[in-house]
Amino acid sequence: MAKKMVKAKGRVSGSTGRFGPRYGRFIRKRVRDIEQVAKAIHTCPRCDTVSVKRIGTGIWECRKCSFKFAGGAYTPATPNLKVALRTLERAVKEA
Repeated sequence: MAKKMVKAKGRVSGSTGRFGPRYGRFIRKRVRDIEQVAKAIHTCPRCDTVSVKRIGTGIWECRKCSFKFAGGAYTPATPNLKVALRTLERAVKEA
């Protein structure tokens, strides 16, 4: 008889393991997800290479072309920026 696959038991804490049992599971999970996005390497809007890293809150820099720009606190492109860029594209297309 085949064994059933069972999920790993215990904490899947990641970067929030430093908090231990404090603050509750949902808060720790939210912090972990935000930190994963903030610490990831993103695509540069100027040279299109995957080399943008977060320097500080809302400050991003491409390590290839040294392009420094302001973005969101945890992501280089905020949802509002995407809406604004779409609006600009439509305006340029109509003109």
